[in-house]
Amino acid sequence: MAEAIAAYLHYLSIFLLFALLTLEHGLFKQPLDLQRARRLLRIDAAYGASAGLVLVSGAVRAVWFGKGLDYYLHNGLFHAKLGLFVLIGLLSILPTKLFLGWRGALKAGQLPQLSAPRGRLVTLVIRLELLLLLILPLLAALLARGFGVIG
Repeated sequence: MAEAIAAYLHYLSIFLLFALLTLEHGLFKQPLDLQRARRLLRIDAAYGASAGLVLVSGAVRAVWFGKGLDYYLHNGLFHAKLGLFVLIGLLSILPTKLFLGWRGALKAGQLPQLSAPRGRLVTLVIRLELLLLLILPLLAALLARGFGVIG
């Protein structure tokens, strides 16, 4: 039963992560208004928290359930999957840094300033994150079926 609950929480956190990033993409449109800027700041914080949940629930599954930690540590696909997740996290720094920079203006009730080139860059990064997130389930499916074992 505990294994099923751990798997469920892991899947749920992944769905939440993808949903929040999709919502962030949909809301990040020019011209911004105060309400959307505030929502983007909150959604990005929730996105970061859900990424943490994905990592924690995945670690719980790898250590206590599934095929065991030894299997995962000796599997190239696991390393690729974890590396891809880290890359997505690094990419997410750009939008997060932008949104956090808006806090002062938003607290003062002012609309944050955003140049068109910066807006296009952030949109591109969010789209790249979404694209890379789509690869993770493929790696997970291959990993679960025994592919990628080193030696």
